[in-house]
Amino acid sequence: MQVFRGIPQSSDQPCVLTIGNFDGVHLGHQALLARLRHRAASLGLPTAVLTFEPLPREFFAPKDAPPRLVSLRRKLELLAAQGVDRVYVQPFNARFAELSAEDFIDKVLVRGLRTRHLLIGDDFCFGKGRRGNFASLQQAGALRGFQVEALDTVALGGERVSSSAVREAMLAGDMAHANLLLGAPYEVIGRVIHGDKIGRTIGFPTANIQLRQTTMPLSGIFAVTVDGGPLRQAIGACSIGVRPTIGDKLQLRLEVFILDFAGDLYHQRLSVRFWHKIRDEAKYDSLDALKAAIDDDCARVKQYFFDAKYAEKDEGSQSGA
Repeated sequence: MQVFRGIPQSSDQPCVLTIGNFDGVHLGHQALLARLRHRAASLGLPTAVLTFEPLPREFFAPKDAPPRLVSLRRKLELLAAQGVDRVYVQPFNARFAELSAEDFIDKVLVRGLRTRHLLIGDDFCFGKGRRGNFASLQQAGALRGFQVEALDTVALGGERVSSSAVREAMLAGDMAHANLLLGAPYEVIGRVIHGDKIGRTIGFPTANIQLRQTTMPLSGIFAVTVDGGPLRQAIGACSIGVRPTIGDKLQLRLEVFILDFAGDLYHQRLSVRFWHKIRDEAKYDSLDALKAAIDDDCARVKQYFFDAKYAEKDEGSQSGA
């Protein structure tokens, strides 16, 4: 997959394009991208995604913007996994925000990306003041030589699949529902970096995962699986938060205690998949109290995966009966 910073004055080849934030690349996004691939194959053209950095809501109201589901790097990895040929990452700044709907069509869609077919969500708006919409795109396409197609909302059990719905499920601690909307377990990937090494002093050495986000849509203690380096589907207790027992106003951290493992993981790139929330983050009066809580967390993590494995075997035996 090719990644471009900004929009060229003129592309070297026409494309089949879609536009959006693609935060999380959930089932709704995946349906859109599947349609994009199908349309591009029928026209013999590459697929292209136009996305933004920062996200528009982060630009207009940075203090009120919701936490991202994924970093830009992770989003690009997820788009590549969906078979996208090109991604244009447009800096969303004051100059870009001032583009009128007409200039957006002319400078971005027609001249910049040479769009032949545009696939958008049914609620897509664009241009200064969000004055452009599906109807105006259709009118422009008829004059400027590109087709426009809207994809209906993807629903699951009567619920609209969206980044907001995923985020709400995570904030509520319902990882099973969040993962259902994502189509896969929520995953954070990063390198193990040096931390304060407090965990090892109480018998729980943790892998401190480098985060590329300053905020996340979930916090607390989670049952996770970890892959990377010497680890294959290792189970662990993961903490996401600011470690209130250690101090006040500390930086957001993601730390994983990997059960039944002893070894050096520094500089390894690990994948952490989130399956179940154990509890919220809490402040303890002492490190001994924290140690007792982590002991209990580990027991609950083991029980969760034991129950999940038993349930999986039970379903298999019933289906084979």
